[in-house]
Amino acid sequence: MTTQPRFSLARWWSIAVKEYLQIRRDRLAFAMMLGFPLLQMALFGFALNSDPRHLPTQVIARDDSEFTRSFMSALTISAYFDIVADDSAGLDADQILEQNKALIVIQIPAGFSRDLVKGLHPELLVEVDAGDSGAVANALATLPAIVDSALRKNLKGPLEALVAGSAAFGVTIHRRFNPENIAQYTVIPGLMGVILSTTMVMMTAMAITRERERGTMENLLAMPFLPVEVVAGKILPYIVIGMLQVSMIVMSAHLLFNVPIRGSLAALYTCSFLFIISNVGLSVMLSSFAENQLQAMQLATFYLLPNLLLTDFMVAFAGLPKWAQAIGNTLPLTYFNRIVRAVFLKGAGWTELWPHIWPMMILMVVTLGVTVRFYRRTLTH
Repeated sequence: MTTQPRFSLARWWSIAVKEYLQIRRDRLAFAMMLGFPLLQMALFGFALNSDPRHLPTQVIARDDSEFTRSFMSALTISAYFDIVADDSAGLDADQILEQNKALIVIQIPAGFSRDLVKGLHPELLVEVDAGDSGAVANALATLPAIVDSALRKNLKGPLEALVAGSAAFGVTIHRRFNPENIAQYTVIPGLMGVILSTTMVMMTAMAITRERERGTMENLLAMPFLPVEVVAGKILPYIVIGMLQVSMIVMSAHLLFNVPIRGSLAALYTCSFLFIISNVGLSVMLSSFAENQLQAMQLATFYLLPNLLLTDFMVAFAGLPKWAQAIGNTLPLTYFNRIVRAVFLKGAGWTELWPHIWPMMILMVVTLGVTVRFYRRTLTH
């Protein structure tokens, strides 16, 4: 009868040392273990903000008076509103919002000061892009108090009686593109880009890494294929799958969640095609760094986290710090989210979408160029 060996500190320590040496040799995995927590802390600690501020605001002032100037000064001082440069001459509020020149448009009507002094309770008209209602909710809540505080500085002496009773003015808010504040209208279109990014990047990176693990990738070295031919051939099936996903999401959004589709479906499918190519190409590049499927999944997760947090899906892009916006502007999902919501909710066509299409096209070309270069290195090493 054999006896169970007793626990040995020496054997335990030798296994621990062996595991440490193995982790140290796997530099990519070791870097991911240290880098991923730092990335999470940076994004959640510095970038994310449940109370977005510095929202781009356009003021259309048709009343030139001291009241208007006080109001503009109060908006400028406020942390919630950033007055954008007036490059929208000739555009009405709807056009400004449709072209994403601002999230909030405040209109001061002609004769506002005259009616205010007469006690006629004039109205300020505020129109907001409610495609992402959470982005502007807190700012809108503070707006009446900001206006009231600004005007009280001017309503003194004989005019002080105007602020003694009820409000001397009114604020009328029009929520454009999603007036009933239905959450599905915002969430479902935004999910399209997230779903495509997640499935395309992870699925493609792991599939190509799996081929290299099994040795089938080495067969390409004995065949007269150019790297661009290999990359194009490998990504084509995933592009087809991605387009099928787009169709499923569009039909589900419209039939199951009653999300309106007010814009051009042709533009939506074309932009989806470009977006899918960008993600599949990038996943091929990530797979060239990974030695196994676990590393491929880790790299894909490392890439997808900024896509979830810095691309106007979970939080308002305009409320992010400038450095976070700079990172977000390098991600195709930022532009694709704007395109999808513009097509679904704003009825956007090619003209309105072009400012978001060309940056995504540039990112796609850069991604594919880098992908072919890295993949050539993978095939020749």
